[in-house]
Amino acid sequence: MIVRRRRFTLFLILTLLWMALIFWKSGEPYQQQDLKPWLHTLVSEQTLARLIPPVEFTYDGGLVSYRNPFHFVEFFIRKGGHVTEFFILAALMWGMWTATALRRPTVWGITFVLSVLYAASDEWHQTFVPHRTGHSIDVWVDACGVLLALLIVPYIKKLSR
Repeated sequence: MIVRRRRFTLFLILTLLWMALIFWKSGEPYQQQDLKPWLHTLVSEQTLARLIPPVEFTYDGGLVSYRNPFHFVEFFIRKGGHVTEFFILAALMWGMWTATALRRPTVWGITFVLSVLYAASDEWHQTFVPHRTGHSIDVWVDACGVLLALLIVPYIKKLSR
């Protein structure tokens, strides 16, 4: 049952708009989202190479290495984007579900499950986009954003009272 209809409707609209934005952005080919040309305008490769630590690791079968500084930085910006976009989605869903008579643990569970399911569908959607790939490991990155929102947002709300 919806207790605060106006609040529920507002957060429902915001949630759906945010989901549409995620869908739209994940439908763009990688070339339209490539940050490396922009990074080149900010800093030289030599300067960037001096600023990042000598770290290498594999992510979903690909090497992420300090030896390719622009790719290395873009990787972390993009993963930060995943966390941020799903933090916002979960925060909006939390706002929507807390306008109902559902108990907080139920709100927490529904928000987590629906947000992570949307993350999975987003990665699946990317498999149909030219020059994009869906990565199941990115769903875990998205889930970190959801979890952060569910740990932070309820307490911010409590502090603001």
